[in-house]
Amino acid sequence: AVSSNDYESDALLAQYLLFHYGDKAETLPDSAPAGQEAALGFAVRTVRDPLDPTMPRQRALDLGCAVGRSSFELSTFCDEVVGIDLSASFIGAAETLRTRGELPYRRHDEGHLSTELVARRPAAAEPARVRFEVGDACALRGDLGDFDLVHAANLLCRLPEPEALLRRLPDLVRPGGELVLATPCTWLAEFTPPDRWPDGKTLDWLEGHLAPAFRREWVGEIPFLIREHARKFQWSRSQTSRWRRVASG
Repeated sequence: AVSSNDYESDALLAQYLLFHYGDKAETLPDSAPAGQEAALGFAVRTVRDPLDPTMPRQRALDLGCAVGRSSFELSTFCDEVVGIDLSASFIGAAETLRTRGELPYRRHDEGHLSTELVARRPAAAEPARVRFEVGDACALRGDLGDFDLVHAANLLCRLPEPEALLRRLPDLVRPGGELVLATPCTWLAEFTPPDRWPDGKTLDWLEGHLAPAFRREWVGEIPFLIREHARKFQWSRSQTSRWRRVASG
């Protein structure tokens, strides 16, 4: 299992600020291979691609919100957004962006070399609609209430007990509400004990756990790119699914 301390380093915080808020010029080298640009803006696309952002929603929950970009995107069409992450460092950065609008950080380039950058809250965001808090997705507090939308991107295969979250989801999503799950299905023993991995394909495993409370409506692949330094990038695809909460009774 991975403790919250694994997500508290300054280096990882800077990496995630770039991942969430960096633009093309800040993230990619001039000679970037074809396809890398299409993988930028992941925290925006996991909100926009599966959903109709013109549809108003009252309450949204962003689980594993990291440094908050998806929460801010949700605030453009949701009246209230709760962003939760295990990392106090990530939540502190997200809250600084919410209240101050920007946060300086240093992008790692090579060896001792770095570049000063500034993460900025999106201009269209509604910060008064957002609140951030530290929390464990496997043991969420009981008084969160329910939501029209629950969004969890690149979280599921990083949880020590993913089924604990899946068991809680029917209570978190209102009847008729939506659930968006994005995961690269990178199951690793350092995060999740192997006996808690899916036996087969992750999507089939999700179907087995979420039905009959949820009906799957959409599945897509959303690429993402994480820059570690000037010459090392992680390019991955996150299998993204949208589910509808079925009314009980």
